[in-house]
Amino acid sequence: MTSLLVIVVLVLLAVALWQLTKIFDLTQVGVSSDNSQVASDNDNNVQGYIMFGFLAFIYIFTIYGLLKWGNLALHTPASEHGVLVDSLMNITWVLIFTVQVITQGLLYWFSFKYKGNKDKKALFFADSNKLEAIWSIIPSVVLAVLILYGLYAWNNIMFVDKDEDVIEIELYAQQFKWTARYAGADNTLGKANVRLIQGINTLGVDMSDKNSEDDIVVSELHIPKGKKVHFKMRSQDVLHSAYFPHFRAQMNCVPGMVTEFAFVPTYTTAEYRELPFMVEKVSNINKLRAEKSIELVAKGGTALDPYTFDYLLLCNKICGASHYNMQMKVVVDTPEDYKKWLSEKTTLAQDIKAAAAAEKPAGGVEATDTISKVQDTVNTVIDTVKAVVAKVAMK
Repeated sequence: MTSLLVIVVLVLLAVALWQLTKIFDLTQVGVSSDNSQVASDNDNNVQGYIMFGFLAFIYIFTIYGLLKWGNLALHTPASEHGVLVDSLMNITWVLIFTVQVITQGLLYWFSFKYKGNKDKKALFFADSNKLEAIWSIIPSVVLAVLILYGLYAWNNIMFVDKDEDVIEIELYAQQFKWTARYAGADNTLGKANVRLIQGINTLGVDMSDKNSEDDIVVSELHIPKGKKVHFKMRSQDVLHSAYFPHFRAQMNCVPGMVTEFAFVPTYTTAEYRELPFMVEKVSNINKLRAEKSIELVAKGGTALDPYTFDYLLLCNKICGASHYNMQMKVVVDTPEDYKKWLSEKTTLAQDIKAAAAAEKPAGGVEATDTISKVQDTVNTVIDTVKAVVAKVAMK
């Protein structure tokens, strides 16, 4: 209703302005004016200064944006390849800002300098090989260097040697949650297929595959610092995207196929929390949450809990109504803590056996109760028949 009211008000304002314009035109009847539709020198001067003003606005707003929101950008990368990604990104930003400042400055300067003047005649030439070469060759060379550097970075990031000692983990995406499957002691993930999804086996792991016997399924991802982790990704339903912002890693999860990505964590969760920029960021967030809590409590609500930084795995594709809520906590442990955490987890095979064992007693009790009731009924019938026979015999 509020939106409709706003739209109605805006329409009425537009109509009012249109009527005011018509009234103004009527007041100018009989007043001499230049209706030639040809710009005068004064018009050109005004347009030139307006363009200069717009150029100043672009520069000022750009600087303001950097100062105001520059701190919102991701800071220190938490993976080895993150430094390379940030380096490529920073080079790209510097080039973009440099070209933007130069080209916008030249564009508006020439528009002002060569504005229309009745005493000047514009010089026209059909083409210039020199100018064509300048604005074609320079961008081509710069883009070629950027692309080659990007390919070099991508190949370094994506390369995983077959003989390399890595940890194999599967990330399983579905609307709207993540599940992780660890390869276990053999470091080989068992086969899986969505057609095998049943009961507790929500990932469709093929339990007839011997490599599946030690696989571990969890809802919170733990990885060790300083060890390369090789992620294999699947999607159950729609297109998702596994996004680790602090690790500078992202890969689409496509239904019907397996995608992959690997990186080496360089900071444990505890170490990253202690970095100066993160301490300051968390402090600022908690100040805002405290102010909001006062407002909520005053309205009878519940105060917000203090914020604590955690790495997150997010979905970077709009995958449905609850896309915003599709995330999983990621904990980077020391190698010792990681081994301890993993050793305390049960395998999927053990979980399936435990679930099956839990169902059997319930089924047995139910069967026993049914048999007991049947036996009671039979005994009652027999007793009734015996009583009837006895009465007949006495007669």
